Amino acid sequence: MPSADTSAMAIQIGIGDKDRAAIAAALSRLLADTYTLYLTTHNFHWNVTGPMFNTLHAMFMTQYTELWNAVDPIAERIRSLGHKAPGSYAQFGALASVPDAPAMPPKALEMVRLLVTGHEAVARTARSVFPLADKAGDEPTADLLTQRIAVHEQAAWMLRSLLEE
Repeated sequence: MPSADTSAMAIQIGIGDKDRAAIAAALSRLLADTYTLYLTTHNFHWNVTGPMFNTLHAMFMTQYTELWNAVDPIAERIRSLGHKAPGSYAQFGALASVPDAPAMPPKALEMVRLLVTGHEAVARTARSVFPLADKAGDEPTADLLTQRIAVHEQAAWMLRSLLEE
């Protein structure tokens, strides 16, 4: 669970302390999943080989760039709720439901399969935060979650389409 930021005055945004803490903890898991998937996608971008190299290299770059641009809004939402955002590999490893990239990069289609699984996992993590945000009337978090779910579901679909014969 993220620690509260006690260095400033009390936060009075219409969301109680317990709800803010619960949402921040859930968003911390989303941040960890997003960062882990970013790192895996970037790894696969660097290491992909084979006949689909150009297609996958470009697709992975688009996806890791999108993921990289997503981590800051998630972390800043955690901060807006008055909590510290996790930011170390150890914290991300403890919080993430997405497994780390394999030590030995797999073949191209296995990379695609792993990324489908990763995007689906991040979508599930984002979706799991909705009840907390809804209960607290936290529309900014709900909006962020809606955007993240749409991105991950679309990425999973595009990757899955590469596996069809």
